[in-house]
Amino acid sequence: MPATTQNTTASSPENRSEHGAASSPAVRRAVILARGLGTRMRRADDSARLDASQAAVADSGVKALIDVGRPFLDYVLSVLADVGVEEVCLVIGPEHDVLREYAERTTGGRLTVTTAVQAEPRGTADAVSAARDFAGDERVIVLNSDNYYPSAALAALAAAPGAALVGFDRAALVAGSNIPADRIRAFALIAADDDGHLADIVEKPDEQTLAAYGEDAPVSMNAWLFTPAIFDACARISPSARGELEIVDAVRLMVSEGEAFTVVPAAAGVLDMSSRGDIAAVQEALAGIELRL
Repeated sequence: MPATTQNTTASSPENRSEHGAASSPAVRRAVILARGLGTRMRRADDSARLDASQAAVADSGVKALIDVGRPFLDYVLSVLADVGVEEVCLVIGPEHDVLREYAERTTGGRLTVTTAVQAEPRGTADAVSAARDFAGDERVIVLNSDNYYPSAALAALAAAPGAALVGFDRAALVAGSNIPADRIRAFALIAADDDGHLADIVEKPDEQTLAAYGEDAPVSMNAWLFTPAIFDACARISPSARGELEIVDAVRLMVSEGEAFTVVPAAAGVLDMSSRGDIAAVQEALAGIELRL
């Protein structure tokens, strides 16, 4: 399993915006989207060798709590604390008592962990909206609960001014992740303008789009830094063709109205905990990593 700690290129926290203003205040809060139904994780896989505890959690679909030495979510939270985050909100479903209990017992160390309920699985924009009260008037990092992002990439994201997203190098993702190359080819492509700001993002690109963007086009792994304007944008979008409220549509709306999103380049791998077949590779990659909550 390749290591996930490759070099990450990013702007310094001391950088100034295009208008010469000082960088935005430090990012103290993060939102983790944990409302997913875990459909792929629930699916049986005879080739996956799980112990009884791992199998029980996989059956529940709460993939963020699968034990890979420690609960997977422990590793995600520890990296956030390493980059200066102090408060985390888990967006969960009303049935997720196990995640409420996890938040309660995890609070008290380096992080305060709370929960917000997304009543129905209506899409990622709706999930982000559930954390509006938690975010308040501060910028927030928003991540998936089933991805382990490298600390260098998250530190660079937190250091960006205003709103931002991480643009991962596709070759580095293939080399440093447990994600097959064919899946990575289906991830959202990012186009940046000459100032390094988001110009467009294309989900599930077809072969023609892949060819047009080129092999060097960065890839989105849903590692975001949002200003409070995201919540108004989420409230104004319509459901996508899939019938969901998509965070990408809210971002596109913000960009169309003049909000600049810095694309933070990262040459690094990301660990993905989507299915039972991912568990062994993730456990191997995280072995020996020190974490502190």
